[in-house]
Amino acid sequence: MTARLRKFLNQLGDTFWLVPGVMVLGGILLAFALLAVDRQDMLPAWLIENNWLYNGGGTGARTLLGAIASSTIAVAGTVFSITIAALSLAAGQMGPRLLRNFTQDRGVQLTLGVYLGTFSYALMVLRSVRTQEEGVFTPHLALSVGIVFAFICVGILVYFVSHMANRINVDTVVELVSDDIKWAMDRLVTDEAQASAPDPTFWANATPIVDARRGYLQQLAEEELASWAAEHGTAVRLLVRRGDYIFPGAPIAVMTVQVPDAEAAVRQATALGLTRGSAGDAEYAVRQLVEVAVRALSPGINDPHTAMSVLDRLGAALCELAGKNLPSGVTLHEDQVVLVVPNFTYESLAGVMFNMIRQNAAGSTAVMIRMLDVLTAVAACEADVARRAALLQHANLVWADAQRTILNLVDRDDVGQRYATFMRTMAHGALGAINARPLSQPARQERSADSHNGVA
Repeated sequence: MTARLRKFLNQLGDTFWLVPGVMVLGGILLAFALLAVDRQDMLPAWLIENNWLYNGGGTGARTLLGAIASSTIAVAGTVFSITIAALSLAAGQMGPRLLRNFTQDRGVQLTLGVYLGTFSYALMVLRSVRTQEEGVFTPHLALSVGIVFAFICVGILVYFVSHMANRINVDTVVELVSDDIKWAMDRLVTDEAQASAPDPTFWANATPIVDARRGYLQQLAEEELASWAAEHGTAVRLLVRRGDYIFPGAPIAVMTVQVPDAEAAVRQATALGLTRGSAGDAEYAVRQLVEVAVRALSPGINDPHTAMSVLDRLGAALCELAGKNLPSGVTLHEDQVVLVVPNFTYESLAGVMFNMIRQNAAGSTAVMIRMLDVLTAVAACEADVARRAALLQHANLVWADAQRTILNLVDRDDVGQRYATFMRTMAHGALGAINARPLSQPARQERSADSHNGVA
């Protein structure tokens, strides 16, 4: 139930209609409250006589409220059209999976909410206005607040245009997704030492737990499942992790001691969805950022600067991991293993960050140079031997791809200099980047030939 509740709350927070719906309801309730004050005739007469509040008649009040209602609903339609256009542009340039970041944008939701809330408020006040033939009732306070709302809508429109112009900027989107990575990482990392996973022989006689559902694993209540395993004297090892797709009829976990209601317990502790992605899924956020870089490197867009900007954010995320431990996924109860959940490691996370970008950056000297620069910066921050070995593996892959795909010897030598700087940083720390590597002999010969032929 905990997993399902978390899934519901995440879906509720991600919905586009929540903030506008609440503001519409707030506008209706505010209209009822102010109309009640006007009907009680509790306002001092000098407020109306001195023009602090609306002091016109019923006909003017109806005209004014009608203008406010019609204009706000018309602008709300324009705001919606601009939002759809921005979503279409984002889907084509940065990938459809990033649309979630636009629909979650509180600025757009707030803008629509203000206009729809003002429209609802104006309608509710308009229905209460009475002229001389109907029995005079002019809600002075409610009308004055409606005028204030109209001026607020003018300011909100200016804000919305500026906000959308900034949101469709690819650098802004990259920064927002990198903030999601940082937030997810901060929830996962810890300074405390993690328990080690048991030896594979621990699961030698384990019994599989089959799940008949299908979908992506979005939420997992580890504490709930660990408590159940401890109460029944068994240990559970999940075979999937957050973000993995669950195939119907395939084993989802194994347990050391067979318990009859194990399948029901696993179903209760997990929540599946139609799409991947949930709050706290750091690897999914990384994949979103990588998708932006891969699309930027495609022949149709050919924007290496965006890919380089993505690499900068990925390097910053790895630098923030220095000195911190990733969760091992092992839960102990009285020093006994009761639950093991597979989690991503530093090596797998680095692979998700760099492999696909490197594969799509074949022949792009600028992107390969920036990737080596980022790896060099991360190596200068990281002291863990295993993590440095993972960084070395990616640097070797970049240099190997550069030697294979970059035909220009001078460009290849530039990449080689960055690779040499990385190797010196690995050996001597940050001071290793001071000494510059001389040009390779082939590049020297090519430059000498160009000079001889009069090429600048």
